[in-house]
Order: sequence, then structure tokens, then C-alpha cells
Amino acid sequence: MTPGTRDRAWLATHLPHRGDMNLLEGVAAWDAQRIDCVATRHREPGHPLRRAGELPVAAGIEYAAQAVAAHGALVAEAGGPLGAGYLASARSVTFHVRRLDDVAGPLAIHAERIGGDAGGVLYEFCVEGAGRRLVEGRVAVVLDAGDRSLPGAAA
Repeated sequence: MTPGTRDRAWLATHLPHRGDMNLLEGVAAWDAQRIDCVATRHREPGHPLRRAGELPVAAGIEYAAQAVAAHGALVAEAGGPLGAGYLASARSVTFHVRRLDDVAGPLAIHAERIGGDAGGVLYEFCVEGAGRRLVEGRVAVVLDAGDRSLPGAAA
């Protein structure tokens, strides 16, 4: 995997998530199949996904979705065609904690592409922090009908 190649400024210009909704701090490493990201603002009182003073663990799915979006942008930037995508589903999600805002230190978000074709892509993900797994599962992304190309996809 390629180490430490993208920071928050790059994410802000390559992902659709703007302002406070851009949850990731940076990309720690990535290759054609995987991405590792870091997030550090999960403890902030003004976090946009906080509810009733807490950041619910379900917000980990959004962290994973943003890591997947970053992976798609990196693959496209490296010369592999990848159209815009839309989160279609989250499946087999397991929550190991109740909330994320009480996790000390940064969050590590890992996503690995486990399948895909011209219509979409499937990733496994996990979010870790403080030496433990916090949430894990799979997310499916449907590629925009206007550009359904995907590196390695069957025609």
C-alpha cells in the first residue's frame, strides 16, 4: 500500500462532502483494493452527526462511506476510470460499542474492495479506535448510470 498520500485539503477538493460533513482527516495508505483513513474530530461537541450530545456508533457507516469515496477518487486519479457513486446499502453491520465520541485518540477507518462490476462495487469496512474494533460491515456503492466504468470490471 502507498503510505500517507492525501491530507484533509485533498479530501475537501475530491469528495462531495463539504465543510463539517467531511469527516476524514486524511488517507494513511491505499492501493487498488484497499484504503486506510484517519479521523480525529469524532470527539468534537459540534460534530454534525451528534445526537442528544453523543456521536452514535452508526456514524461509523458514514466514516466508511467517505473512505470508500476517497478510494474511488484515488483510483480515478491514478488513471483508473471510476464514475461517481452512491451509497446503496450497508449490510452485515456489527456495532461493538454504543458511541464513538468517547473513544480516545484517532479513529482508523479501513475499507477493502471485495467485488464489483460495471454497475457497482462492494467493500468490507471496519472502524477502529483505542485499540479495539468499533464497527464493521459491508457497504455497496452503485455507480452513476452516466459513467459505469470500473477498473477490472466486466463489460
